[in-house]
Amino acid sequence: MIISFDIGGSAIKGGIAHSESDIVPLGRRPTPKDDFPAFVETLRSFIAEAGEQPSRIALSIAGVVDPDTQRLIVANIPCIHDRNLAADLETELGLPVLIANDADCFAMAEAELGAGRGHRIVFGAILGTGVGGGVVSDGRLINASGGFAGEWGHGPIIASQAGTPPVAIPAYSCGCGQKGCVDTVGGARGLERLHKTLHDLDFSSEEIIANWRNGEEKANRTIDVYVDLVASPLALAINITGATIVPVGGGLSNVEPLLAELDQAVRARILRKFDRPLVVRSECRIEPGLIGAALLGLKAEAA
Repeated sequence: MIISFDIGGSAIKGGIAHSESDIVPLGRRPTPKDDFPAFVETLRSFIAEAGEQPSRIALSIAGVVDPDTQRLIVANIPCIHDRNLAADLETELGLPVLIANDADCFAMAEAELGAGRGHRIVFGAILGTGVGGGVVSDGRLINASGGFAGEWGHGPIIASQAGTPPVAIPAYSCGCGQKGCVDTVGGARGLERLHKTLHDLDFSSEEIIANWRNGEEKANRTIDVYVDLVASPLALAINITGATIVPVGGGLSNVEPLLAELDQAVRARILRKFDRPLVVRSECRIEPGLIGAALLGLKAEAA
């Protein structure tokens, strides 16, 4: 039996996994952001609630594991940032520990149980507050030992002009320290940033989407520029990985007409041509991080 965790900045969610078809949520507790002993005790409380000793635990975290040092880069949970968390938790809990990025866990969940079933290479894309991604090939996560594969949200590759007719786009500063990353325009905050740049209007992403769906001219322009900017780097990621399906998660994935626009633009820009949707809404709508972590833990047990 595996216990999986989805570690977020505000809450920790737990689950019990006996098999791929038997993953049961345990509930959620507040995340102790600044107190590592309290963080450990929170995990211990989930283990106690399970009623039996797990063979290992698996964690999905909104951060990156450095593959060289195994230390975490986690901006929103200071008590685990820059720790070799797996080693620390193994010492504290006396159990093997597996840690993966939340986008990687999302990709694994979609590859095994979601829209990626039956596909050899799955590129899971997150269009939420920001942009993330993960790659699964032949049922194996590319970032099995931690790493940065699939992080198409970062890197200075945003076009300097976009839309029809073209309009100049600034190289916005990104939280990663670079400028012009997909993350600066591709998520909900990026959509709002574009709308502000194009029209000098401070609208929420929900308002922009609603106006676009109602045919409002300024929102139409913003979505046109957004799709043009995001489609090219996503097409590049598909060309490089050879993915044959791109399940999309995050808040913007709920706007299916937007995904349809993005899918059409991406398919027009990739080398391999598909006569079916390629960029699709994810199917694991409930706790994909928890499910993906559980799947990774189960695979580790079977290895």
